[in-house]
Amino acid sequence: MKKFVIERNLPGAGNLSPEELQAISQTSCEVVNGLGKPYHWVQSFVTDDKIYCVHIAESEEVVREHARLGQFPINSVNEVKAIIDPVTGNK
Repeated sequence: MKKFVIERNLPGAGNLSPEELQAISQTSCEVVNGLGKPYHWVQSFVTDDKIYCVHIAESEEVVREHARLGQFPINSVNEVKAIIDPVTGNK
């Protein structure tokens, strides 16, 4: 399984209500459960006009299938090649 960072352009994303965010989350979970393939939505970060999502899947194609089925915008999908944090600098 690979980890992906997904960029979704969504003007006004930062102004979505808690109910709207809940509905988006419910749709994503329903799609994940119906994919019939290993898939894990880790978390998403909402900014003013974009949502950045972290998903774990077998391939970019499966990530794009999730977006298509959920009718989510998808502007870029990037496979994570490494993860660094403050601990990385102290090795």
